[in-house]
Formats: sequence, C-alpha cells, structure tokens
Amino acid sequence: MADAPQIGKRPFLKSDPAPETGEGLSVCPGIGLKHTFDPNTPNLRQELVSGWGPVLAVWEGYSADDEIRLSASSGGAATALSLFCLEQEGNGQVVHTAADPSAPYLNKTVMSRSREDLLRATGSRYAPSSPCEGLTDVLDQPTPSVFVGKPCDVAGAYKARKNRPDLDGKIGITIAFFCAGVPSTAGNLELAKRRGAKSSSSIQSLRYRGNGWPGLWSLVYKKDDGKTEKSEMTYAESWGFLQQYRQWRCYICPDHTGEFADIAVGDPWYRPVQPGEPGKSLIVARTQRGLETIKKAAAAGYIVLETEDPDLLPRSQPNLLETRGALWARLITLKLFGAATPVYSGFGLARFWFSELSLIAKIRSFSGTVKRVFKKGLTKRIEPSES
Repeated sequence: MADAPQIGKRPFLKSDPAPETGEGLSVCPGIGLKHTFDPNTPNLRQELVSGWGPVLAVWEGYSADDEIRLSASSGGAATALSLFCLEQEGNGQVVHTAADPSAPYLNKTVMSRSREDLLRATGSRYAPSSPCEGLTDVLDQPTPSVFVGKPCDVAGAYKARKNRPDLDGKIGITIAFFCAGVPSTAGNLELAKRRGAKSSSSIQSLRYRGNGWPGLWSLVYKKDDGKTEKSEMTYAESWGFLQQYRQWRCYICPDHTGEFADIAVGDPWYRPVQPGEPGKSLIVARTQRGLETIKKAAAAGYIVLETEDPDLLPRSQPNLLETRGALWARLITLKLFGAATPVYSGFGLARFWFSELSLIAKIRSFSGTVKRVFKKGLTKRIEPSES
C-alpha cells in the first residue's frame, strides 16, 4: 500500500508484470460488503440491526488508566481494551495505526506490544492509513493479534479471514472506531500550510485530537529561521476544513460505525461536551466475543462502564440513518451512468431513503451524485500516482 496524495492509500504492484491471483480484489471492502451474522444471536438488539448492524450492548465508559484516558481522543476505550487483550487475554501484539516518525503528516502500520507502545499511538489520525497491510505479519506471530482500524479496515480483515482460515486463527479480536471519512494527504498538507508550515519537511509533529476531549488539532513546525512554532485549532475547525478532502469511496461507504468488528468505539455525541470534561467513549459490543471481552476488561479494572443503553448509539449519531438512505440513491445513480458501483447486502439502504430523507434531500441524493460523476470523472479509470 502506498499513498496517492490527492486520493488516499492505494495498492501498487511491487513488480510489473505481477501475477494476478484475484485474492486482493476478493477481500477489498470497496467492491462490496455483505452481512453474514446470525440473526438469532443471543442478546442481539433487533430494533437496531437494520440501521446499525449487529449490536449486543452499548455503554458509555472510559479507560480506568488516567494517562490513557487523557491522551486518547475521547475516553481511551480502544487503547484500554487493547491493553487488556495484551496483558490478560494472550494476545501478543496490537496491529494498528500511528504517526510516521519520519513524516508526521503520514501514517504507518505498527505492532504495539506494551502499554508504552500503545500510549505513543493514542489519538485519532485523520489521514490515510492501511492497517490491513499488517495482516501478513500477523501470520508470522506465535500469538494472536488484536486488530484495530477504521470500519473499512476491519471489514477488509473480516473478508480476508473468511478466505484464509490460517489468518482467522491469528486474529484474537477486532476493534473498529467510528469514521466519517478519511481526508487525503494533500488536504492535510494544505491545512498545515495555511497554519504556517510552508513545506512538508518543516512539519515536526501533527496531532488531531487527544490531551483533552475532544482535544485540539496541533501542529509543530520549523520556520525559515530554524525556530520551532506551534499552531492549534479546535477539532471542529480542523475537521470543518479537512472533510472537504475526503475521497469518493468515503461518500459511498455503508458502514461508519464498525459493523464488522467485535467491538466498536466512538464519541458519545448525544450531549454537548462540557469544557474541561474528562473524555468518554461510546463502546459497542457487536459479537459475543466482543461482549465477553468488554465485561472481562471492566471486571479486571481496565475500563469503567457507566451507562448501558442501546439507544445511546442512534442518539450519538443522529444523521447516519439519513446518510444510509442517501447512499441508496447514490449507488443507483452510479449504476445508471455506468460508473464503478459497489454491492452491499444486508444494510437496508432503500428503507431509509424513503423514511429518513426529506423531498429536497431525496432529490439532492440523485442530483448531487450526477454532478460528482462528471466532476470527479467517475466513469473513467483512474491511475493513482504516489507523487
């Protein structure tokens, strides 16, 4: 995987010509996703399935480790659960994403094996990442691994595990974090430039959230005179700029809350965050394995579970059902114009187009996609470049 700066992470062939097995394409979440969970799973919240995928339980909680809680983007639940799996569940490493030390505006896939490793990688990374490239290394480990990533990353790992029993046995548990889309490297560099960093090489560090809830976008860069300067923005300000650089794939994604993971975590946005309030996490158990892990982590003192209420999920993401409905129209429009169209099964898209969108929104869901088909050249093959 390599970074195409104007788009995002893309696979590039190591050699040309290279043998084509079709395995990579078969597990790509971008060409299609299908829910295969058992509808009779114990504790499954049937009222949430059509809009939110499999949900067994939902809590508001946080890491019992104050340092992890402060450093993390919200309540540190993903880090705390990963640490529990390392120290108590026999998992030898966590495959996830961290800032690239040699280029802090980029991400790299890492394997963490200790609390210190995990702490160095806390905080959201609103830049292209591809933790699935670490799955090959997972096969070489003597112990199972925790896999942490965006919903699409976890869905890709899910499909790969279906194809590869040897890989399935090497993944102990999967944790997804909620995602509204990934801005490109070009977008990140443009924001950094506007805040003072004239070149990518001048960037010393770039942090998007954390050290408070939701935390600040924080850039450290070197000026022309060699002195170090720091620039900060609120999360709302930085995301308001970066979101316009999301790739098209993010606009046709059916899963923003980690529906293929064992555990999904996000922000409990159902209420305003008070100034200085310690971070909180929304913690969603999506499988029996995930449910058992959450309960054991709480009993062992790694996480604190406060309110348990399945309604916290839709209340925290009030716009996602409308987004799901609009996706149905986007996919139909793409197909009508002969553009590449993913196939999704088990997401109930049509029902939400009828129930959640106003008449104006229904019209825009079609007309907006037509405009993008031509503006983005979606009917043409794109050859991404690494530079």
